[in-house]
Amino acid sequence: MVFAEKLKLLRKQENMSQEQLAAKLGVSRQAVTKWETGAGIPDIENILSISKLFDISMDELFSNERKMNLPKDYLFESVTEYDIDESKHYDMKFGFAKKLVLSGYKGEKIRVCLASNTISTLQSDFKVKIDDIKKRMDVDINQKNGVTRAAAKEEVNIFVQVPVTYIRNMECAVHAERVEIYSLECDNIELDLKTSEVVLEDILGTVEINCNLDMNIFCNSLNGAIEINQISAVSKIHIPEDVMFAAVTKGIATKISYEKNGKQADVFAVTNADNIIELNGIKSELIISVDR
Repeated sequence: MVFAEKLKLLRKQENMSQEQLAAKLGVSRQAVTKWETGAGIPDIENILSISKLFDISMDELFSNERKMNLPKDYLFESVTEYDIDESKHYDMKFGFAKKLVLSGYKGEKIRVCLASNTISTLQSDFKVKIDDIKKRMDVDINQKNGVTRAAAKEEVNIFVQVPVTYIRNMECAVHAERVEIYSLECDNIELDLKTSEVVLEDILGTVEINCNLDMNIFCNSLNGAIEINQISAVSKIHIPEDVMFAAVTKGIATKISYEKNGKQADVFAVTNADNIIELNGIKSELIISVDR
């Protein structure tokens, strides 16, 4: 399954859909699905095409460890790594960024990469602090040398990889235009966010989102619970059409409504489902949307 997981992560880091990858390789979407689920493996010609497309060697494609893959249009980067050897509770405060991409992977290190097209002095202008405290791992990013929060929010992208084997629970705080979370499995992930767009994919467990801004949440798979805590906000969560879930409202004057293909729809939540979408807070509304 190493190749399957690697291919999926590479595609996601490039913000590429399965359809787009299939078109670039000249294969069917079903072929890409088989490769990413481990039901099949590409022939040598397609492996070479994948290697060239993502600028990664064949050895790296089939190994557990590899250098973090960044979108190719970033001119500058600064990478910090730290070895992990036991299960940890992660408490991560990333400050301000244009985009945060947080993903789990099969490895032994936590990797924090800052990337920018305009700030060449990332290593000196941003302090990445990693504190290993017994069963807890604290990760903080702070600006230095007069770099403003506004500059960080406009020019800096943060890519973080965490070893899935060593995750107990996770807290993450960031102020970013877009937040993407991929391939994590743990009891609870608490996200303290100021963002308008969240992507969740291949998450197993409970995801708690605390954010008082209006959000678009793209949930490409649902395996557990999503708890959204908001005050005076209207957000929309997009879910796959075939997902079975229960919907719960708590708090004061909270409301959940439903939408299919951009039009208001009757309730399509069910009772006693394993998956749960929950809205908490005060005077907030959540639209649960299915788009074909």
